[in-house]
Amino acid sequence: MNYKTEIKYRKELLKKLLYVITKHEDAIIKALYDDFKKPAFEAVLTETNYVIRDLKETIKNIDSWAKPKKVWPTIINFPSLDYIYSEPYGNVLILSPWNYPFQLALCPLIAAVAAGNKVTLKPSELTPQTAAIISTIINETFAVQDVVVITGDASIAAELLKKRWDYIFFTGSVAVGKIVAKAAAENLTPVTLELGGKSPCIVDETANLELSAKRIVWGKIINAGQTCVAPDYILVQEKVKDVFVKFLIQEIQNALGSNPEESLDYARIINLKNWKRQISLLDNQKIIFGGQSNKDSLYLSPTLLDEPKMDSLAMQEEIFGPILPIISYVSPSDIDKVILSFEKPLSLYLFSQNKLFIDEVLQKYSFGGGCINDTVVQLVNNRLPFGGVGNSGMGAYHGKKTFDIFSHKKSIVKRGTWLDLPVRYAPYTNKLKNVRKLLKWI
Repeated sequence: MNYKTEIKYRKELLKKLLYVITKHEDAIIKALYDDFKKPAFEAVLTETNYVIRDLKETIKNIDSWAKPKKVWPTIINFPSLDYIYSEPYGNVLILSPWNYPFQLALCPLIAAVAAGNKVTLKPSELTPQTAAIISTIINETFAVQDVVVITGDASIAAELLKKRWDYIFFTGSVAVGKIVAKAAAENLTPVTLELGGKSPCIVDETANLELSAKRIVWGKIINAGQTCVAPDYILVQEKVKDVFVKFLIQEIQNALGSNPEESLDYARIINLKNWKRQISLLDNQKIIFGGQSNKDSLYLSPTLLDEPKMDSLAMQEEIFGPILPIISYVSPSDIDKVILSFEKPLSLYLFSQNKLFIDEVLQKYSFGGGCINDTVVQLVNNRLPFGGVGNSGMGAYHGKKTFDIFSHKKSIVKRGTWLDLPVRYAPYTNKLKNVRKLLKWI
Protein backbone atom coordinates (compact mmCIF):
# COMPACT_ATOMS: atom_id res chain seq x y z
CA MET A 1 0.00 0.00 0.00
CA ASN A 2 1.57 3.31 -1.05
CA TYR A 3 1.64 6.48 1.03
CA LYS A 4 -1.43 8.18 -0.47
CA THR A 5 -3.48 4.99 -0.36
CA GLU A 6 -2.49 4.39 3.26
CA ILE A 7 -3.53 7.90 4.37
CA LYS A 8 -6.79 7.58 2.48
CA TYR A 9 -7.47 4.27 4.27
CA ARG A 10 -6.84 5.80 7.68
CA LYS A 11 -9.07 8.76 6.89
CA GLU A 12 -11.89 6.49 5.78
CA LEU A 13 -11.62 4.58 9.07
CA LEU A 14 -11.88 7.81 11.02
CA LYS A 15 -14.86 8.99 8.99
CA LYS A 16 -16.59 5.70 9.69
CA LEU A 17 -15.77 6.06 13.39
CA LEU A 18 -17.31 9.55 13.37
CA TYR A 19 -20.50 8.17 11.84
CA VAL A 20 -20.74 5.29 14.32
CA ILE A 21 -20.11 7.51 17.37
CA THR A 22 -22.71 10.01 16.21
CA LYS A 23 -25.19 7.17 15.69
CA HIS A 24 -24.58 5.85 19.22
CA GLU A 25 -24.31 9.19 21.05
CA ASP A 26 -27.52 8.71 23.04
CA ALA A 27 -26.37 5.23 24.08
CA ILE A 28 -23.01 6.65 25.19
CA ILE A 29 -24.72 9.29 27.31
CA LYS A 30 -26.95 6.65 28.89
CA ALA A 31 -23.98 4.39 29.61
CA LEU A 32 -22.15 7.20 31.37
CA TYR A 33 -25.23 7.88 33.48
CA ASP A 34 -25.67 4.21 34.30
CA ASP A 35 -22.04 3.90 35.37
CA PHE A 36 -21.94 6.83 37.82
CA LYS A 37 -24.86 9.18 37.17
CA LYS A 38 -22.86 11.51 34.95
CA PRO A 39 -25.28 14.30 33.91
CA ALA A 40 -26.16 14.43 30.20
CA PHE A 41 -24.79 17.99 29.95
CA GLU A 42 -21.40 16.89 31.27
CA ALA A 43 -21.48 13.75 29.11
CA VAL A 44 -21.91 15.84 25.98
CA LEU A 45 -19.55 18.65 27.00
CA THR A 46 -16.67 16.55 28.29
CA GLU A 47 -17.11 13.24 26.49
CA THR A 48 -19.08 12.86 23.23
CA ASN A 49 -18.70 16.36 21.80
CA TYR A 50 -15.05 16.47 22.85
CA VAL A 51 -14.36 13.24 20.95
CA ILE A 52 -16.41 14.29 17.91
CA ARG A 53 -14.55 17.60 17.74
CA ASP A 54 -11.22 15.79 18.01
CA LEU A 55 -12.25 13.38 15.26
CA LYS A 56 -13.27 16.16 12.89
CA GLU A 57 -10.01 18.02 13.49
CA THR A 58 -7.98 14.87 12.83
CA ILE A 59 -9.88 14.02 9.64
CA LYS A 60 -9.41 17.58 8.40
CA ASN A 61 -5.68 17.65 9.08
CA ILE A 62 -4.45 14.08 8.66
CA ASP A 63 -3.03 14.70 5.18
CA SER A 64 -0.86 17.59 6.31
CA TRP A 65 0.10 15.94 9.63
CA ALA A 66 1.22 12.72 7.93
CA LYS A 67 2.97 14.31 4.96
CA PRO A 68 6.79 14.21 5.06
CA LYS A 69 8.07 17.57 6.30
CA LYS A 70 10.84 19.22 4.33
CA VAL A 71 13.44 20.91 6.55
CA TRP A 72 16.26 23.28 5.68
CA PRO A 73 19.41 21.25 4.90
CA THR A 74 22.88 21.94 6.24
CA ILE A 75 25.45 23.20 3.78
CA ILE A 76 27.83 20.48 5.00
CA ASN A 77 25.68 17.94 3.13
CA PHE A 78 25.37 20.06 -0.04
CA PRO A 79 23.73 19.07 -2.28
CA SER A 80 20.88 17.47 -0.31
CA LEU A 81 17.17 17.59 0.50
CA ASP A 82 16.22 16.82 4.12
CA TYR A 83 12.91 15.45 5.40
CA ILE A 84 11.17 14.23 8.53
CA TYR A 85 8.91 11.23 7.92
CA SER A 86 6.13 10.27 10.32
CA GLU A 87 5.85 6.52 10.55
CA PRO A 88 3.67 4.42 12.89
CA TYR A 89 5.32 2.77 15.87
CA GLY A 90 3.40 -0.45 15.19
CA ASN A 91 1.40 -2.20 17.89
CA VAL A 92 0.28 0.24 20.57
CA LEU A 93 -1.50 -0.32 23.87
CA ILE A 94 -3.91 2.25 25.29
CA LEU A 95 -4.96 1.83 28.93
CA SER A 96 -7.79 4.25 29.67
CA PRO A 97 -9.33 5.34 33.02
CA TRP A 98 -12.83 5.43 34.46
CA ASN A 99 -13.36 9.11 35.23
CA TYR A 100 -13.83 10.23 31.62
CA PRO A 101 -14.14 6.72 30.21
CA PHE A 102 -15.24 7.61 26.69
CA GLN A 103 -13.12 10.66 25.99
CA LEU A 104 -9.90 9.32 27.48
CA ALA A 105 -10.24 6.06 25.58
CA LEU A 106 -11.24 7.44 22.19
CA CYS A 107 -9.04 10.53 21.82
CA PRO A 108 -5.73 8.63 22.05
CA LEU A 109 -7.20 5.89 19.85
CA ILE A 110 -8.15 8.41 17.14
CA ALA A 111 -4.59 9.72 16.92
CA ALA A 112 -3.05 6.26 17.06
CA VAL A 113 -5.19 5.14 14.11
CA ALA A 114 -4.46 8.37 12.24
CA ALA A 115 -0.75 7.72 12.68
CA GLY A 116 -1.16 4.22 11.21
CA ASN A 117 -0.77 2.03 14.28
CA LYS A 118 -2.59 -1.13 15.21
CA VAL A 119 -4.34 -0.41 18.51
CA THR A 120 -5.23 -2.55 21.50
CA LEU A 121 -7.55 -0.63 23.81
CA LYS A 122 -8.19 -1.64 27.42
CA PRO A 123 -11.05 0.46 28.90
CA SER A 124 -11.62 0.63 32.65
CA GLU A 125 -13.56 -2.17 34.27
CA LEU A 126 -15.05 0.35 36.73
CA THR A 127 -17.33 1.75 34.01
CA PRO A 128 -18.71 -1.46 32.46
CA GLN A 129 -21.60 0.15 30.58
CA THR A 130 -19.30 2.62 28.87
CA ALA A 131 -16.78 -0.13 28.13
CA ALA A 132 -19.58 -2.13 26.50
CA ILE A 133 -20.67 0.72 24.21
CA ILE A 134 -17.03 1.40 23.33
CA SER A 135 -16.68 -2.26 22.32
CA THR A 136 -19.80 -1.99 20.17
CA ILE A 137 -18.49 1.13 18.44
CA ILE A 138 -15.05 -0.35 17.81
CA ASN A 139 -16.46 -3.62 16.48
CA GLU A 140 -18.77 -1.75 14.10
CA THR A 141 -15.96 0.45 12.83
CA PHE A 142 -12.72 -1.49 12.67
CA ALA A 143 -11.41 -4.82 11.51
CA VAL A 144 -9.43 -6.74 14.14
CA GLN A 145 -6.18 -6.07 12.30
CA ASP A 146 -6.70 -2.35 12.97
CA VAL A 147 -8.22 -2.02 16.47
CA VAL A 148 -9.27 -4.47 19.18
CA VAL A 149 -10.89 -3.84 22.56
CA ILE A 150 -10.02 -6.05 25.52
CA THR A 151 -12.19 -5.73 28.60
CA GLY A 152 -11.53 -7.05 32.08
CA ASP A 153 -10.11 -6.14 35.46
CA ALA A 154 -6.63 -5.16 36.61
CA SER A 155 -5.34 -8.71 36.11
CA ILE A 156 -6.08 -8.40 32.38
CA ALA A 157 -4.18 -5.11 32.26
CA ALA A 158 -1.27 -6.79 34.06
CA GLU A 159 -1.22 -9.58 31.46
CA LEU A 160 -1.27 -7.04 28.65
CA LEU A 161 1.71 -5.26 30.17
CA LYS A 162 3.73 -8.48 30.03
CA LYS A 163 3.56 -8.40 26.25
CA ARG A 164 5.92 -6.45 24.07
CA TRP A 165 4.44 -3.25 22.63
CA ASP A 166 5.84 -0.58 20.36
CA TYR A 167 4.16 2.21 22.36
CA ILE A 168 2.08 2.41 25.56
CA PHE A 169 -0.32 5.23 26.42
CA PHE A 170 -1.63 5.21 29.99
CA THR A 171 -3.99 7.54 31.84
CA GLY A 172 -4.57 6.95 35.54
CA SER A 173 -3.03 7.13 38.99
CA VAL A 174 0.60 7.78 39.86
CA ALA A 175 0.89 4.38 41.55
CA VAL A 176 -0.28 2.45 38.50
CA GLY A 177 1.69 4.76 36.22
CA LYS A 178 4.88 3.58 37.92
CA ILE A 179 3.88 -0.04 37.27
CA VAL A 180 3.27 0.77 33.60
CA ALA A 181 6.59 2.59 33.29
CA LYS A 182 8.44 -0.33 34.86
CA ALA A 183 6.80 -2.82 32.48
CA ALA A 184 7.57 -0.59 29.49
CA ALA A 185 11.21 -0.29 30.55
CA GLU A 186 11.66 -4.07 30.22
CA ASN A 187 11.49 -3.67 26.43
CA LEU A 188 12.56 -0.01 26.24
CA THR A 189 9.05 0.75 25.02
CA PRO A 190 8.27 4.48 24.74
CA VAL A 191 5.39 5.52 26.96
CA THR A 192 3.09 8.43 27.66
CA LEU A 193 1.86 8.68 31.25
CA GLU A 194 -1.02 11.04 32.06
CA LEU A 195 -1.24 11.00 35.85
CA GLY A 196 -2.33 13.49 38.51
CA GLY A 197 -1.30 15.06 41.78
CA LYS A 198 -2.44 17.75 44.18
CA SER A 199 -3.26 20.71 41.94
CA PRO A 200 -3.24 23.95 43.95
CA CYS A 201 -5.59 26.88 43.51
CA ILE A 202 -4.26 30.23 44.75
CA VAL A 203 -6.60 33.16 45.45
CA ASP A 204 -5.01 36.47 46.41
CA GLU A 205 -6.57 39.66 47.76
CA THR A 206 -6.77 41.31 44.32
CA ALA A 207 -8.93 38.58 42.78
CA ASN A 208 -12.56 39.03 41.78
CA LEU A 209 -13.73 36.87 44.67
CA GLU A 210 -17.27 36.16 43.54
CA LEU A 211 -16.30 35.20 40.00
CA SER A 212 -13.31 33.25 41.29
CA ALA A 213 -15.56 31.23 43.58
CA LYS A 214 -17.96 30.50 40.73
CA ARG A 215 -15.20 29.23 38.45
CA ILE A 216 -13.51 27.19 41.17
CA VAL A 217 -16.77 25.55 42.21
CA TRP A 218 -17.50 24.65 38.59
CA GLY A 219 -14.04 23.13 38.14
CA LYS A 220 -14.44 21.15 41.36
CA ILE A 221 -17.99 19.79 41.14
CA ILE A 222 -17.91 18.77 37.49
CA ASN A 223 -17.80 14.95 37.48
CA ALA A 224 -18.14 15.17 41.28
CA GLY A 225 -14.50 16.24 41.49
CA GLN A 226 -13.28 13.06 39.82
CA THR A 227 -11.10 14.98 37.38
CA CYS A 228 -7.32 14.81 37.25
CA VAL A 229 -7.03 18.58 36.75
CA ALA A 230 -9.66 19.58 39.34
CA PRO A 231 -8.53 22.05 42.01
CA ASP A 232 -7.29 19.84 44.82
CA TYR A 233 -6.99 22.52 47.52
CA ILE A 234 -7.26 26.30 47.84
CA LEU A 235 -4.63 28.67 49.19
CA VAL A 236 -6.47 31.92 49.93
CA GLN A 237 -5.07 35.18 51.27
CA GLU A 238 -5.97 35.45 54.95
CA LYS A 239 -7.55 38.91 54.57
CA VAL A 240 -10.22 37.70 52.16
CA LYS A 241 -10.74 34.13 53.36
CA ASP A 242 -14.01 34.61 55.23
CA VAL A 243 -15.66 36.53 52.40
CA PHE A 244 -14.36 34.05 49.85
CA VAL A 245 -15.71 31.04 51.75
CA LYS A 246 -19.16 32.66 51.78
CA PHE A 247 -18.96 33.05 48.00
CA LEU A 248 -17.92 29.38 47.61
CA ILE A 249 -20.93 28.21 49.61
CA GLN A 250 -23.21 30.53 47.67
CA GLU A 251 -21.95 29.22 44.34
CA ILE A 252 -22.34 25.57 45.35
CA GLN A 253 -25.95 26.30 46.27
CA ASN A 254 -26.51 28.28 43.09
CA ALA A 255 -25.27 25.36 41.02
CA LEU A 256 -26.80 22.39 42.84
CA GLY A 257 -29.51 23.80 45.11
CA SER A 258 -29.88 23.48 48.86
CA ASN A 259 -29.72 19.67 48.63
CA PRO A 260 -27.19 18.58 45.95
CA GLU A 261 -28.29 14.96 46.36
CA GLU A 262 -31.53 15.88 44.59
CA SER A 263 -29.77 17.69 41.75
CA LEU A 264 -29.75 16.05 38.33
CA ASP A 265 -26.55 17.94 37.56
CA TYR A 266 -24.27 16.18 40.01
CA ALA A 267 -22.52 12.85 39.45
CA ARG A 268 -21.80 10.13 42.01
CA ILE A 269 -18.59 8.54 43.29
CA ILE A 270 -17.57 5.74 40.94
CA ASN A 271 -17.81 2.80 43.39
CA LEU A 272 -18.01 1.83 47.05
CA LYS A 273 -14.24 1.55 47.48
CA ASN A 274 -13.69 5.10 46.26
CA TRP A 275 -16.67 6.37 48.26
CA LYS A 276 -15.21 4.92 51.46
CA ARG A 277 -11.88 6.51 50.65
CA GLN A 278 -13.56 9.91 50.23
CA ILE A 279 -15.33 9.52 53.56
CA SER A 280 -12.02 8.64 55.25
CA LEU A 281 -10.58 11.96 54.08
CA LEU A 282 -13.14 13.72 56.29
CA ASP A 283 -11.89 12.10 59.52
CA ASN A 284 -10.88 14.64 62.18
CA GLN A 285 -11.54 17.55 59.82
CA LYS A 286 -13.38 20.80 60.45
CA ILE A 287 -16.12 20.86 57.83
CA ILE A 288 -17.23 24.38 56.86
CA PHE A 289 -19.88 23.18 54.46
CA GLY A 290 -21.25 19.90 53.16
CA GLY A 291 -20.14 16.51 54.39
CA GLN A 292 -23.48 14.80 53.77
CA SER A 293 -23.25 11.35 52.24
CA ASN A 294 -25.32 8.34 51.22
CA LYS A 295 -23.59 4.98 51.00
CA ASP A 296 -26.42 3.33 49.06
CA SER A 297 -26.26 5.84 46.19
CA LEU A 298 -22.51 6.56 46.54
CA TYR A 299 -23.32 10.22 47.11
CA LEU A 300 -21.02 12.74 48.74
CA SER A 301 -21.96 16.40 48.79
CA PRO A 302 -19.50 19.12 47.78
CA THR A 303 -17.54 19.61 51.00
CA LEU A 304 -15.32 22.45 52.21
CA LEU A 305 -12.64 21.73 54.82
CA ASP A 306 -11.18 24.44 57.04
CA GLU A 307 -7.41 24.57 57.56
CA PRO A 308 -6.62 20.84 57.41
CA LYS A 309 -3.30 19.77 58.87
CA MET A 310 -0.60 19.02 56.34
CA ASP A 311 -0.15 15.49 57.68
CA SER A 312 -3.85 14.63 57.30
CA LEU A 313 -5.02 12.24 54.59
CA ALA A 314 -6.86 15.07 52.84
CA MET A 315 -3.54 16.86 52.33
CA GLN A 316 -1.30 13.85 51.80
CA GLU A 317 -3.30 12.24 49.00
CA GLU A 318 -4.80 13.49 45.75
CA ILE A 319 -8.46 13.93 46.66
CA PHE A 320 -10.10 13.05 43.33
CA GLY A 321 -13.55 13.82 44.66
CA PRO A 322 -15.81 16.72 45.76
CA ILE A 323 -13.80 17.61 48.89
CA LEU A 324 -12.03 20.97 48.83
CA PRO A 325 -9.58 21.91 51.62
CA ILE A 326 -9.15 25.65 52.24
CA ILE A 327 -5.88 26.95 53.68
CA SER A 328 -5.14 30.60 54.42
CA TYR A 329 -1.79 32.24 53.76
CA VAL A 330 -0.24 35.55 54.77
CA SER A 331 2.83 35.81 52.55
CA PRO A 332 4.20 34.08 49.44
CA SER A 333 6.54 32.09 51.67
CA ASP A 334 3.47 30.41 53.18
CA ILE A 335 2.43 29.36 49.67
CA ASP A 336 5.91 27.96 49.06
CA LYS A 337 5.75 25.78 52.16
CA VAL A 338 2.59 24.10 50.95
CA ILE A 339 3.14 23.75 47.20
CA LEU A 340 6.79 22.76 47.45
CA SER A 341 5.99 20.06 50.01
CA PHE A 342 4.28 18.06 47.24
CA GLU A 343 5.46 16.57 43.97
CA LYS A 344 5.01 18.69 40.84
CA PRO A 345 1.25 18.87 40.15
CA LEU A 346 -0.60 18.30 36.91
CA SER A 347 -2.25 21.73 37.12
CA LEU A 348 -2.03 25.03 38.98
CA TYR A 349 -4.68 27.74 39.14
CA LEU A 350 -4.13 31.34 40.19
CA PHE A 351 -6.79 33.98 40.74
CA SER A 352 -5.25 37.43 40.84
CA GLN A 353 -5.12 40.83 39.13
CA ASN A 354 -1.53 41.40 40.26
CA LYS A 355 0.64 40.97 37.18
CA LEU A 356 3.88 40.82 39.14
CA PHE A 357 2.49 38.10 41.41
CA ILE A 358 1.17 36.17 38.41
CA ASP A 359 4.58 36.26 36.74
CA GLU A 360 6.29 35.23 39.96
CA VAL A 361 4.02 32.20 40.43
CA LEU A 362 4.37 31.07 36.82
CA GLN A 363 8.16 31.22 37.02
CA LYS A 364 8.55 29.77 40.50
CA TYR A 365 6.47 26.58 40.30
CA SER A 366 6.74 23.66 37.91
CA PHE A 367 3.43 22.07 36.87
CA GLY A 368 1.85 20.52 33.80
CA GLY A 369 -0.42 23.40 32.83
CA GLY A 370 -3.11 25.61 34.24
CA CYS A 371 -5.10 28.82 34.15
CA ILE A 372 -5.02 32.37 35.40
CA ASN A 373 -8.45 33.36 36.75
CA ASP A 374 -10.17 30.11 35.77
CA THR A 375 -9.95 26.34 36.24
CA VAL A 376 -9.86 23.27 33.98
CA VAL A 377 -10.44 25.20 30.72
CA GLN A 378 -6.83 24.73 29.61
CA LEU A 379 -8.11 21.43 28.19
CA VAL A 380 -10.41 23.15 25.70
CA ASN A 381 -7.73 24.41 23.31
CA ASN A 382 -6.25 21.52 21.30
CA ARG A 383 -3.37 23.75 20.29
CA LEU A 384 -2.16 23.65 23.90
CA PRO A 385 -0.28 20.50 24.91
CA PHE A 386 -1.70 18.62 27.87
CA GLY A 387 0.50 16.56 30.16
CA GLY A 388 2.26 16.42 33.47
CA VAL A 389 5.80 16.86 34.71
CA GLY A 390 7.68 14.69 37.18
CA ASN A 391 5.24 12.67 39.29
CA SER A 392 2.23 14.07 37.42
CA GLY A 393 3.23 12.40 34.18
CA MET A 394 5.46 12.33 31.14
CA GLY A 395 4.63 13.28 27.59
CA ALA A 396 1.99 15.71 26.36
CA TYR A 397 -0.84 15.33 23.90
CA HIS A 398 -3.97 16.96 22.36
CA GLY A 399 -4.55 17.86 18.73
CA LYS A 400 -1.57 17.39 16.44
CA LYS A 401 0.64 16.52 19.42
CA THR A 402 -1.37 13.33 19.91
CA PHE A 403 -0.69 12.34 16.31
CA ASP A 404 2.99 13.13 16.85
CA ILE A 405 3.40 11.01 19.99
CA PHE A 406 2.08 7.97 18.13
CA SER A 407 4.46 8.64 15.23
CA HIS A 408 8.16 7.90 15.09
CA LYS A 409 9.87 10.87 13.46
CA LYS A 410 12.31 9.41 10.95
CA SER A 411 15.04 11.73 9.64
CA ILE A 412 16.06 11.35 5.99
CA VAL A 413 18.79 13.08 3.99
CA LYS A 414 18.53 12.67 0.22
CA ARG A 415 22.00 13.41 -1.18
CA GLY A 416 22.60 14.55 -4.69
CA THR A 417 25.13 12.69 -6.84
CA TRP A 418 26.22 15.45 -9.22
CA LEU A 419 28.79 16.81 -6.72
CA ASP A 420 31.01 14.96 -4.24
CA LEU A 421 33.69 16.96 -2.43
CA PRO A 422 36.75 14.79 -1.68
CA VAL A 423 37.78 16.60 1.53
CA ARG A 424 35.96 14.22 3.91
CA TYR A 425 37.58 11.06 2.61
CA ALA A 426 40.83 9.51 3.88
CA PRO A 427 43.72 9.87 3.57
CA TYR A 428 43.53 13.03 5.74
CA THR A 429 47.13 14.17 5.17
CA ASN A 430 47.38 17.97 4.88
CA LYS A 431 43.57 18.38 5.11
CA LEU A 432 43.03 19.38 8.78
CA LYS A 433 44.08 23.01 8.40
CA ASN A 434 41.80 23.59 5.43
CA VAL A 435 38.90 21.73 7.07
CA ARG A 436 39.14 23.95 10.15
CA LYS A 437 38.93 27.04 7.97
CA LEU A 438 35.95 25.58 6.13
CA LEU A 439 34.10 24.67 9.33
CA LYS A 440 34.58 28.20 10.71
CA TRP A 441 33.12 29.65 7.53
CA ILE A 442 30.00 27.49 7.49
